[in-house]
Amino acid sequence: MRVLVTGRDGQLARSLAERAAGYPDLSLHFAARPECDLAVRESAAAAIRTAQPDLVISAAAYTAVDKAEAEPDLAHRINADAAGEIAEAAAAVGAPLIHVSTDYVFGGTGNAPMREDEPIAPLGAYGRTKAEGEAAVRAGQGDHLILRTAWVYSPFGANFVKTMLRLSREREEIAVVADQVGSPTNALDLAELILALASRRATGDRAGWGETYHAAGSGQASWAEFAAEIMRVSGAATRIRPIPTSEFPTPAQRPAWSVLDGSKLRHAFGLALPDWKDSLAPVVKRLLDER
Repeated sequence: MRVLVTGRDGQLARSLAERAAGYPDLSLHFAARPECDLAVRESAAAAIRTAQPDLVISAAAYTAVDKAEAEPDLAHRINADAAGEIAEAAAAVGAPLIHVSTDYVFGGTGNAPMREDEPIAPLGAYGRTKAEGEAAVRAGQGDHLILRTAWVYSPFGANFVKTMLRLSREREEIAVVADQVGSPTNALDLAELILALASRRATGDRAGWGETYHAAGSGQASWAEFAAEIMRVSGAATRIRPIPTSEFPTPAQRPAWSVLDGSKLRHAFGLALPDWKDSLAPVVKRLLDER
């Protein structure tokens, strides 16, 4: 199966490239700028028409949560308009679509893991444009999977784990927000899941498609708990000082609660991402080994 992936250098695209060797039935082509520039109208659609893939994975997005508050039009262009163009182009060439979304479509209320059918209420430009992207995908391509994920980290690019490891070498104590709780997700695990879904679809199995699913690390943690586990696994002596969000203001408001319930994905496909603590240790070890 020929698979076109939007993006090449992001955490998820690089994770897909690394894990692709385990799926010889899938041939991945990574479409990135200038060939596929989501900021340019119809650029991604043209790349899909040229490649004529059997399946599309929409892995690229505008993910700078705080910067989106200052660039809402660009965030909308990439996360909403381009998502719709990709969906329509995929439908036109007969390619099903796997589209990656975010926990930030939720408003942050509650105390139980969020199900897919719960009301969305994004708090900022990033979450709002990703929610609009979901709607555009549903309107443009009925043969899709929308996968909402959360708190993504990996050995690649810039992310929370790499930041904490860097700060642990510079400070004796790090203040980290403790009243935002979510689902830390290893991008390599997410890539493995996406490739498994694509491989199953390559056999002609359409069961479960046309739906939205939550695909995030199992369990839950606050940012402070996440940071403390990074320190424990890495062996760093740096202390984590839990603080409220009010002590660490940011341009974009984050949801206080966005733990995702993965039971729908598990029931539909028999697939689930590992516990976040189990997934963290291999990434931390790899990053330490690469220093």
